[in-house]
Amino acid sequence: MNALKQFLTVSALALGVALPVSGFAQASAPAAEAQTAAPAAPTDGEIKKVDAERGKVTIRHGVIENLDMPPMTMVFTARDKALLSDLKPGDKVKFVAADEGGRLVVTEIHAVR
Repeated sequence: MNALKQFLTVSALALGVALPVSGFAQASAPAAEAQTAAPAAPTDGEIKKVDAERGKVTIRHGVIENLDMPPMTMVFTARDKALLSDLKPGDKVKFVAADEGGRLVVTEIHAVR
């Protein structure tokens, strides 16, 4: 009988600890979805090189806020090669980049003329 009381006590304590945690996880899920659903702000940049065949573009850019990235020049992969069809070195652009599994991808880009 003593073992049963101990089991019930431990079970009640475990259940009391587990329930609030699972409730918290469910309650915070919509907030996490809302944060990821916000669209990224476009970043200003200048095209340095375009390799349309490989879907690569080198951009000198300002701060990319959604990636917490400082200004620099780097190579991005275009999500769709067609995004690069009208771009040439020297073009001023506005673009949106995302981290897709550790790969930095341009999801939107257009020349500012």
